[in-house]
Amino acid sequence: MSKTNDSLMQRRHNAVARGVSQIHPIFVQRAENATVWDVEGRQYIDFAGGIAVLNTGHRHPKVIDAVKRQLEQFTHTCFQVLAYEPYVELCEKINARVPGNFDKKTLLVTTGSEAVENAVKIARAATGRAGVIAFTGGYHGRTMMTLSMTGKVVPYSAGMGLMPGGVYRAQFPCPLHGVSEDDAMASVERIFKNDAEPRDIAAIVIEPVQGEGGFYVASPAFMQRLRALCDQHGILLVADEVQTGAGRTGTFFAMEQMGVAADLTTFAKSIAGGFPVAGVCGRAEAMDAIAPGGLGGTYAGSPLACAAALAVMEVFEEENLLARSQCLGELMRERLSAIAAADKRIGDVRGLGAMVACELFGADGKPDAELTGKVVAKARDKGLILLSCGQYGNVIRILVPLTATDVEVQEGLDIVAACFAEL
Repeated sequence: MSKTNDSLMQRRHNAVARGVSQIHPIFVQRAENATVWDVEGRQYIDFAGGIAVLNTGHRHPKVIDAVKRQLEQFTHTCFQVLAYEPYVELCEKINARVPGNFDKKTLLVTTGSEAVENAVKIARAATGRAGVIAFTGGYHGRTMMTLSMTGKVVPYSAGMGLMPGGVYRAQFPCPLHGVSEDDAMASVERIFKNDAEPRDIAAIVIEPVQGEGGFYVASPAFMQRLRALCDQHGILLVADEVQTGAGRTGTFFAMEQMGVAADLTTFAKSIAGGFPVAGVCGRAEAMDAIAPGGLGGTYAGSPLACAAALAVMEVFEEENLLARSQCLGELMRERLSAIAAADKRIGDVRGLGAMVACELFGADGKPDAELTGKVVAKARDKGLILLSCGQYGNVIRILVPLTATDVEVQEGLDIVAACFAEL
């Protein structure tokens, strides 16, 4: 009996924990660059990219070759037991890439949540303080500490009780929803007055462009004000670049466009082209605040993932993907703006580089999550994989591989236009 999406969904329902969600009722058979095929042979254009993991596309030949070569040597030793050069080389390359005119060191781990959690550990050790300030709409992970920092209860921490304390929430600037940069800065000052003194805050953690929160872009001016505030009070500024990193915003790290450098930078997702590696890079003196044994993990900095990440960095250079990211972003914003001009339900088109989104509103001016869900579903029926996001579930985001052709991207945007026309 041939496998179908429906039969596999039934097996999934019986075997997989209910809390593991699935956006599209599709099981993938194979994938190549910006195209996926399901178990029934149907072809889709991939505008999701594994949630920002595939900036270099599915199965980039250079990445696959690098992993194959590593497989022939060894697959695991645990870096803390027997070290290997790819880990060190990747740290060297990340140190050179992360913005900031200061000595840097890097820690490799496995997931974005781990990276953010370790950034907090490092900040606490470096400052001798415990508190953390995060922002409304921020997404930082699903571990207990990062759930405290993630600015959305449902679905991420619903029913799990209160998360660890010592995390305070400031407002992320979002003029579209009535929060100015002055309001955002004032909300940090309110934390200092009402909740915790500056001398108790170890870190302010922010995404330069919010991911799950809705692709809202922090301006350079705001980031510079935040940098000055951190400098004033001896607080470490942490840039969560898990989703924005590896070229998605048109520079390898989004903070390159902000006019200031963070003290610590977290990265993951597209850094290794689909293989799990993540990390923290930052000021050498802060990174060295924890004694040997205080950082690491059994699978942290896997040899296979390090090999993949080194290949990804070569691909960016050889294929000029940063310029490609900028061009793709312009193309997508232009097309979405044209659709929006004819459809007032699209209230905003925005993005930095190829990290692009549009936000949908109803006739009453309120966020329209229902329409957003319908567009995502109809696009799937037409052969396009889309994702939604945002605190109100009313944002359509595009994370197409940077290696996709203009023809594929235009075809996907044609589907988006057709969905709005039919709905």
